[in-house]
This record gives sequence, C-alpha cells and structure tokens, in this order.
Amino acid sequence: MTEQTPENPTHEEAPAADNAAEVPAAPAEPVAPAAPANEFPPPPPPPPGAPLGATVPPGQAGAPFGVDPFTGLPYSDKTKLIAGLLQILLPFGVGRLYIGDTKTGIAQLLVTIVTCGVGSIWSWIDGILILVGQPKDANGLPLR
Repeated sequence: MTEQTPENPTHEEAPAADNAAEVPAAPAEPVAPAAPANEFPPPPPPPPGAPLGATVPPGQAGAPFGVDPFTGLPYSDKTKLIAGLLQILLPFGVGRLYIGDTKTGIAQLLVTIVTCGVGSIWSWIDGILILVGQPKDANGLPLR
C-alpha cells in the first residue's frame, strides 16, 4: 500500500480559485453577418427543356415560351398555327375551343349545325384571321 504524503499525492487536486480574481470568459465568436441588403437573390432555375447551364433572360422568369415584343406579355402555351389550322380544317369551332374561347367555339358549332354547314364560312374566315392576326387565348395571353 502506498501512503499518501504531501510530496506524493495519488491524485491531483485542482487549485482553489479566488472568486475575486476570476476573469470573465470571452464572448462567443459572432455569427457570420447576413447577406447585405443590396445583394440580389439567386436567379430562378431555367424553364423545363432548356439546355443545361442556360439562364432565364431578365423579364422572362415566368415565361417559358418567351415574351411578346409588342405587349411584353408572356406567350401562351397554345400556338396560333395549330389554332388556325384546326379552325380551317375542322370548320365548326374546334380552333376556338383549342385556345379556350368556348363561347365563340360553341356558337360556331351551333351555327354550322343549324345552317347545315353553310355557317362554316364563319369558321374558315376566323381561321384565316387567327393565322394572320394577334389572337389571344382564354387567359389574355398572345398565342405564339
């Protein structure tokens, strides 16, 4: 057995600390500051089907089909070529139904049925106007 003597302690004792001599602990490191107020958020992701690394041009964040240069409105997901050809080849309002103009489409269908096909002239003329004009879909967006 070993004896405990002041020269040979078996375990160390912590020195007693004076409360008056205690130094306050240093404050914790500050958290990294937030982004400056003048910094812009990251750009939106590219639209579906865009090549990798492509970015969305300014002003087209919500316009996957581009923006009409005359009005600045985003293009509709409907095309005027398909709407016009449907209106000419199926002359009973199908093109108008395609772009969401159901009232005019139903009216053209009823006129064509009631007049035994003579009213389809309205649909043919309307199809030509769709092809050469600036038609809009049911949401008021220009057809691409």
